[in-house]
Amino acid sequence: MAILKHITSKNADYGEAQRYLMFQYDEAAMKPVLDESGRMIPREEFYLDGINCDPFTFDMECKELNAQYRKNQTFDEIKSHHYILSFDPKDVTENGLTGERAQQLGIEYTRKNFPGHQALVCTHTDGNNESGNIHVHIVINSLRKYDVERRDFMERSCDSRAGYKHHLTNNYLAYLKQDVMDLCHREGLHQVDLLSPAEKKITDREYRAQRRGQKKLDERNQKMLADGVAPRKTKFETQKEFLRNAISEAAASACSLDEFQKILMERFDISLKISRGRFSYLHPERGKYITGRNLGTHFEESYLQAIFEENTRHSSILSDPIFPADKSASENQQELSASVFIKSDLRLVVDLQNCYKAQQSAAYARKVKLSNLQQMAKTVAYIQENGYDTEKDLLHAYHEAQAQTSDMRKALRSTEQSLKQINEQIHYTGQYLANKSVYRQFLSSKNKGKFREAHKAELTLYETARKILKEHSVDGKLPSMKLLKEEKEKLTVLKSSQKEAYQNLRKFEKELNTVCSNVEIFLEKSRFRQNGQEKDMVRS
Repeated sequence: MAILKHITSKNADYGEAQRYLMFQYDEAAMKPVLDESGRMIPREEFYLDGINCDPFTFDMECKELNAQYRKNQTFDEIKSHHYILSFDPKDVTENGLTGERAQQLGIEYTRKNFPGHQALVCTHTDGNNESGNIHVHIVINSLRKYDVERRDFMERSCDSRAGYKHHLTNNYLAYLKQDVMDLCHREGLHQVDLLSPAEKKITDREYRAQRRGQKKLDERNQKMLADGVAPRKTKFETQKEFLRNAISEAAASACSLDEFQKILMERFDISLKISRGRFSYLHPERGKYITGRNLGTHFEESYLQAIFEENTRHSSILSDPIFPADKSASENQQELSASVFIKSDLRLVVDLQNCYKAQQSAAYARKVKLSNLQQMAKTVAYIQENGYDTEKDLLHAYHEAQAQTSDMRKALRSTEQSLKQINEQIHYTGQYLANKSVYRQFLSSKNKGKFREAHKAELTLYETARKILKEHSVDGKLPSMKLLKEEKEKLTVLKSSQKEAYQNLRKFEKELNTVCSNVEIFLEKSRFRQNGQEKDMVRS
């Protein structure tokens, strides 16, 4: 999937952008990486071009243009705009995307959407932190250099004239995202809907905070391990991620808003505030609420209420027809995972009324209409093959698939929680056994104070492990390592089976959702034509 990212800069040093594009940088500190001689190290592979400027004199040409029009002279003005077009890593292996081809697409995209601007177009093939995804950097001077023909996305008359600044509005940004989607669709690259709100909204600021926090946690854990202390926390979690995980876990078992609110407070110490139908959550370590909108669509009222209704209708996995009463839950899940889901090539019908490009291009509109006809034919064939006689039967099958997916998700999370507890017990049991001999020596030593001082780390680990194991024991006896490993093996097999079953059910649910959406669009159009014919008959 290709995503579009936009960054504004008030830095008057345009050369900083050039250096970032051509030389290696430490992404965490945003500082250049230097060699032994203190010189910057060039990037291993990059492709650089300039539009309306020379790429190596971009900084001087931008300053000359700013001086000519007396713009971008104060510190608080936006000097440049930085757009990043990141492609899916799978496009390299599956669709043959190369750095040269991505650079050509970036130049085409820049000429079309930022006409008249001085621009640097640079493609990197290493990805952020060597992730391997190809991405294109587009850096433009905020001041336009040349007059251009007025385009549809330009909202002001001056947006096409030289000497005026780049004006990014919400509609303009939506157009840019739509053009990215159209570009990837044309090239056969992976793409998702960039215009719909994200189910899990992670901003660049949160992403970088998570990276910095994980780095600090790893450094602290290394020091603890060097001192003989086993760290309990190995994964850093931002406050927003903590809220997302807690909300998902609470919603999976709650059947009402009151129950959901109670679980959040009792288990996670999270306060829920509802104002004008909007959910806001207060992290235990914060003084200001975070809205569900900032967390993602899966943490807002509409989605959570739907989850509560599903949980109410389907409170038990065993009560569902897919799980017969004479079989255990694990056996049913084994059967589900054994049935491999074969995905069809059905796709959603495109809504021409809301498709910007179809409204601008008659040829593209005809192409979309033909594609819609093909998808509707496939949808009808799918309905006939699966024996859905009425729209009600189709909706019932979709709701049933939703319920089964929800139930399997809850069962999977329960197994994961049990496996987490078993792993914790194995960890502390091993810690207890490894230091048991030292503790015995401590009991038999004559000078216990001196012995404790000399073996403080081993004794602390032993006593901590013993305390935690006794707290979780049922009859006061410490667990057997053999039994714990057998239980872990069973849970691991069950988790794998449940995960495969959940993925199959989720794919099936998404396929039925596509069929339902296509049928709904088709029926709405049919009703619209029928109403129009009735009105014409009345007028005649």
